[in-house]
Amino acid sequence: MPETISNPTRGRVGRRSFMRMSGAGILGSVAVGLTLSDLTVAKAMAQTAGGPTQGADGTVDLGAGDIGVLNYAYALEQLEAAFYTQVIQTPYSGMSSAERAILIDIRDHEVAHREFFKAALGANRIPDLAVDFSAIDFGSRESVLTTARTFEDLGVAAYNGGGAAITNPEYLLLAGKIVSVEARHAAALRDLLAPGTSAFAGDDVVNALGLDQALPPSQVLPAVAPFIATPISATQLP
Repeated sequence: MPETISNPTRGRVGRRSFMRMSGAGILGSVAVGLTLSDLTVAKAMAQTAGGPTQGADGTVDLGAGDIGVLNYAYALEQLEAAFYTQVIQTPYSGMSSAERAILIDIRDHEVAHREFFKAALGANRIPDLAVDFSAIDFGSRESVLTTARTFEDLGVAAYNGGGAAITNPEYLLLAGKIVSVEARHAAALRDLLAPGTSAFAGDDVVNALGLDQALPPSQVLPAVAPFIATPISATQLP
């Protein structure tokens, strides 16, 4: 039986089962039903034009075209994977077994996403990024879940916005597979913060037409910059 949380408004909800619906509790080369057959290492490594660069000051430029967009996604997945790994290593005070189960599932998804992009991009990938979580109180439920919600909302908006710059339909399919999982994460976290409400798809992220927000790198990267010590630029992306 899945772990459940009792809520007087919504009854008993199989939260762990909900997260399992995203289809990825495994690591390695498989992420949310994605394998290296979706985006092979050979395909990625063959596309050397427009690859990432690193300046003398350490600033990493993501590159151009599809490779740049995939590195953009890889940068965000590095951040999320590092964050959730820390969350599980140092659980906040009062973390319930059900909350822990959800956060472990999310961590595993993000680690799988990160490892997928790392392998698929091959020689065209950006380097490992240094993170800075000094502004986060990992002992506080509010701090951790609010930060997690922010990362997931930004992740969804980033994939939505970045999709417009992808030219290869295979890569666009890949992004669609991953963004749907990121949206599940965002909904679950919003529900943990405001159970029994419509916050899971609040009007701050979903508009009157039922469409989620889409943001370009020029808006997403400044928002995550306080948490990434390695300077990143996206000068070659729209």
